[in-house]
Amino acid sequence: MKQSDWIASTRDGRLAMAKSWHTRINYYPSWKVPAETLAALNTAIMKAEVEMKIPAGERNAVSNAKLKDAFDELTAVMRDIKKRYFFAPPLENADFAALGLRIKDTEPTAVAKPLGEAEADIEYLGKRVMQLHIKHIEGTPTDDKADYGYKIYFGIYSDSDTQPASGEDLTKSKFTRRKKQLFEFTPADSKKTAYFCIRYENSKGETGPWGPMFSALIP
Repeated sequence: MKQSDWIASTRDGRLAMAKSWHTRINYYPSWKVPAETLAALNTAIMKAEVEMKIPAGERNAVSNAKLKDAFDELTAVMRDIKKRYFFAPPLENADFAALGLRIKDTEPTAVAKPLGEAEADIEYLGKRVMQLHIKHIEGTPTDDKADYGYKIYFGIYSDSDTQPASGEDLTKSKFTRRKKQLFEFTPADSKKTAYFCIRYENSKGETGPWGPMFSALIP
């Protein structure tokens, strides 16, 4: 069972949860849980109760297997009910709380603008082929939601061109969520210099501070 699971983690807790569900479903026909489904929940509850009544010191391999099977059945019925019938509406927040379920957050989570900086090491993979190994610059802020991906700015310059002073001078860009990004250049680019600069970008397309500019000679 996952740590974030909604169902009670202990058998006592799960049985109490199931009983509460049975009571409330019976009380609210507007939830439209079929009678046969409610009966299946009641049957699973009774089986679990019977097996739970056996003291721990009197259990053996057979009774332990029956206990496990009973709670597996109860869990399966509860998961099916939640999946098929617990929706808002007709259920309200108070109903979800009474059922022991988390209330759905309807407020959109704000995505912050990135504040961290990134750079990369360059690896030559062949003639005119480079791969950037992107990494976070230690000492700058990190935010998993804000640091959604990387906007890589780049440009190709010959010796006679005016060289870029910062990332703002680089006119081409590409976005990636990977920490490795391949760049392939043409024969005409050979002996020129490729400049790069990286900025974090969030899921709304907002970019963070410019990282340091770096460069490599294209073979």
